[in-house]
Amino acid sequence: MRSSHMKRITFLFLLWICMIPAGCAGVKVSFVSSSDYMSLRRGDILTTGDLSAYTGAALQVVGIEKKQCDKQGAFCRQALMETIGLHGENRMSALAELWLKEAMTLDKNFVEGGRIEEVLNAYLETARYAYVYLFLTKRSFNKRALEDRQTQVRDYYNYAVQKTLTTLFEYYRKNPTTEMEHQRDTVVRFGTWHITVRNEDVRLAAQRIMPEDLIPASSLSFAGLRNQYRRDGLGAELVAVTSRRVVDRQSAEVPFSETPFPAVTAVMSFPGNSPGEVLETRDVVITGYDPYGRESVQLAGTEVPLAANFTSGYGLWLARSGFAAQSLLTLIGRGDVLEMPRVYLMQPYNPQRHIVIMLHGLASSPEAWINLANEVLGDETLRQNFQIWQVYYPTNAPIAYNHYEIYQAIRQTLEYFDPAGKARASRKILLVGHSMGGILSRLMVSSSGDRLWEAFLKMYPLEGRRLERVSKELGPYMKFDPLPQVTRAIFIAAPHKGTPVAEWAVVRWFADFITVPFSVLGRFKEVAQLLVDPGSANPVSLTRSFNSIDNLSNRDSFIQLTSTLPISPRVRYHSIIGNHTPKKSLADSSDGVVPYSSSHLEGADSEKVILSAHSVQEKPEAIIEIRRIMHLHLKE
Repeated sequence: MRSSHMKRITFLFLLWICMIPAGCAGVKVSFVSSSDYMSLRRGDILTTGDLSAYTGAALQVVGIEKKQCDKQGAFCRQALMETIGLHGENRMSALAELWLKEAMTLDKNFVEGGRIEEVLNAYLETARYAYVYLFLTKRSFNKRALEDRQTQVRDYYNYAVQKTLTTLFEYYRKNPTTEMEHQRDTVVRFGTWHITVRNEDVRLAAQRIMPEDLIPASSLSFAGLRNQYRRDGLGAELVAVTSRRVVDRQSAEVPFSETPFPAVTAVMSFPGNSPGEVLETRDVVITGYDPYGRESVQLAGTEVPLAANFTSGYGLWLARSGFAAQSLLTLIGRGDVLEMPRVYLMQPYNPQRHIVIMLHGLASSPEAWINLANEVLGDETLRQNFQIWQVYYPTNAPIAYNHYEIYQAIRQTLEYFDPAGKARASRKILLVGHSMGGILSRLMVSSSGDRLWEAFLKMYPLEGRRLERVSKELGPYMKFDPLPQVTRAIFIAAPHKGTPVAEWAVVRWFADFITVPFSVLGRFKEVAQLLVDPGSANPVSLTRSFNSIDNLSNRDSFIQLTSTLPISPRVRYHSIIGNHTPKKSLADSSDGVVPYSSSHLEGADSEKVILSAHSVQEKPEAIIEIRRIMHLHLKE
């Protein structure tokens, strides 16, 4: 009995000991999956809508649960500011996230004309505390480069800059001031904040100071692009919209268009060299940069990579262009018909970057280059050394007409941006042409001599004043030299010797519906009148089948003559050819539209045959080959 009694006493004693926190283990272990662990570790106010574990830990130091901050945000922030038990990094990062939570809550409930000052204040406070954490705490930016928390705080900063700038822009767009429209540096006051908005090196089309719209790149998603290319770093990734339309009728005045959707990266800085100085200031500077021209910026004495989105502007340009519909309607003379070629710059002109000029084919548009252009922009080396120009032209017009007008448009564009012709951009230009664009590219690097003119005079023996007038009108179309700035060309599925497909009955039937632009037809009708003897054949008969499809026939006299013109010895050229008939021999093969024998060129530096139909420029193998050639172009 005594033994049993002692056991009971011992058990009760041990039980009492275990009730003391320090006397018995209170921690239990369980296992979580790797994905759950990463979610718990990396989840934050931006990704999950809940405060991060890092901020939760900081709040626990001052005895506050995260849920308390849903309704007592100011209390939580004040408690974190006053406690002495927190490391500077933990305090600043937690305050940045708490201010962002406040900003997002205010923004969600924001009613126009109501609380814009409160919204902006919360975002500015977010950016300010994030700025102190990133640049003015004990450890340097670089020493935390691999830490998840720094990535989170960087995102708080970037998002706060984005929301501050877009909110300001929307407000002033609806309430415009003279200062906002005409000053390069704009100074505004919101509440107690003194905000300077500065345009450092962003070039807007038509020398505009302010865009029409400012769109966060993060809000854009594109179907039809294989990849979206960006660069991680500091700053808000934006697209500055300077025009609602891509295609308009201003081409008669200027033959080129600077991109109406340039990419912009904005950063925010605060005066002060210590946390205290920055946290006391009410001054802030927001600076816009061209991410193509800059890879990094200096903030608080630290060089940091500049964030960039290289697909957003290009994707938006294509999405709003209406190219697909217009190119087809132009072919049959319907809608807003394109009458003159136009050169589109894919990014603000840079005198230090080589130019790549892309020419599309029949019934097509710059949309033919969707993925090729994007992949070039995605290659860092190519992006740093090249700028893309795309030519959009009326594919219903005769090849001779388009060649001349495109030649002049390119020449005028080069003269506008580089009048002295000494910039790196004006040397070693690379031409890339698909299908009929390949024929045009070949003409751009060829010499006509007197071959075309002499052949023409054999068909139409003219004399006297009639000869002089016809020579004046047609001479520029039949006598030409290579574009001197071009040193390399890539011909893709180009029917240099024409194609028999143009003679198919269904194609001839479709050709009857093609309408040549009135401005073109009117010009050549006058010439046609001079070619016939008075009182003989109606000159209209000479222009009845006067279109691009006729030119593409392997029986066309113009295509037969131009296929023999010599290519400039200064130009190195390459062929990319589709093969849609792999069971046939290479010599007898075709891409379904253009025979190999027509695309093949003797003397090419390289020839790449790819299993593909006519749109071979979209194939990954073709894009890889073009990128290879571009890298080669840089080395020579």
